[in-house]
Amino acid sequence: MTGTSVAPDPGTRSGAGGGGRGSPRAVRQGLSEKALGRIFISPSIALMSLVALFPVIWAFVLSLYVYTRRQPEGFGGFDNYVTALTNPRFWDSLQFTFVFTLSSVTLEFVIGMGFALLMNQAFRGRGVTRAAILIPWVIPTVVAAQMWFFMFNVTPGFINTIFGLGNFNWLGQSGTAAFAIIFADVWKTAPFVALLLLAGLQTIPNDVYESGKVDGAGPAARFFHITLPLLKPAILVALLFRTVDALRVYDLPQVMTRGAFDTESLSMLVQQYVVRTPNPGLGAALSTITFVLILGIGIIFVRLLGRDLVIGREEGK
Repeated sequence: MTGTSVAPDPGTRSGAGGGGRGSPRAVRQGLSEKALGRIFISPSIALMSLVALFPVIWAFVLSLYVYTRRQPEGFGGFDNYVTALTNPRFWDSLQFTFVFTLSSVTLEFVIGMGFALLMNQAFRGRGVTRAAILIPWVIPTVVAAQMWFFMFNVTPGFINTIFGLGNFNWLGQSGTAAFAIIFADVWKTAPFVALLLLAGLQTIPNDVYESGKVDGAGPAARFFHITLPLLKPAILVALLFRTVDALRVYDLPQVMTRGAFDTESLSMLVQQYVVRTPNPGLGAALSTITFVLILGIGIIFVRLLGRDLVIGREEGK
């Protein structure tokens, strides 16, 4: 006589032939799925790495050679880097690039935040207001630079005519030339910052603001204790994009001043040596230094603000 036997559930059976969760077979299946996934994505990763890293690696290789009339004369080690770092023109362009980045990004963030808060309100004519604010952003940078060149120029001197400054030469002297370039960049790019911040504002639920009103929080308290903390991801993206973009500025100073009067940026200096001078090795060294600077600032930027974001999320749990 045989007892009643119950067939084992395939989903809970253990052993070498079982397929339950946690069984060796399942583990093998899990590993094989991961391996299969890695195999599938490896061509894409290899292609993206090749596209992204090849210009950087090639520029570094070129920077290690000495050139005469654009012809390589032999391996020179880090001589081009020593020449670049001891060139006063490099430090002048680095100073202007940092001043331009700090000034323009700060002003664009403040103005962009104001535009975003305005566009996030419900009022008659909001669509027209949004379109008017975003118009400067859709204008090509070269066109905007040429337009502001004429606006700040002595002839026809639209700015001078408006403010009654006579023949004041904005673009013909240090200080005011840099101010004109920064002004044009803020006018051109503040709407882009506003657009990113507006996208972040529209993800904040109205219930949070209603709860703040019930608790007696005024507009300023709601802005600093509700809007800014919840807007941190959008702020991070906006500041990171604009900082990296400002560090490699080229169009505006090239069109408005051609680098004269202490307005030569790092990108303009790199272009001068890579394209126009007979020593592309020095240009490659300058481009490598510029890349390392931008990469380092970007990494520090993300780590500082990213860590703050992570801490904020943990505290909110």
